[in-house]
Amino acid sequence: MRDSTQQKVDARLARIEGQIRAVRKMVAEDRYCIDVVRQVQAARSALHSLETVIVDDHVDTCVQHALEDGDTGERRKKVTELVSILTGRKK
Repeated sequence: MRDSTQQKVDARLARIEGQIRAVRKMVAEDRYCIDVVRQVQAARSALHSLETVIVDDHVDTCVQHALEDGDTGERRKKVTELVSILTGRKK
């Protein structure tokens, strides 16, 4: 993972961590269910955004390297990994 991506990921994780703490506090305080669900949705959206950043970096680094320099087996492996992660299927 590139250093710039690692910094972005760390910042997003800190934000997500705060959102999760907020959900936990809301549940402990018996807050209105819809408000809790909205906070959960915000955390889920933040996780999806984080996933996109990580996958983009993976494509730009690991996959690109395998396509340019790797042998056929390595290329196939990287493409299979990428397809499985994007489709939600296990390898």
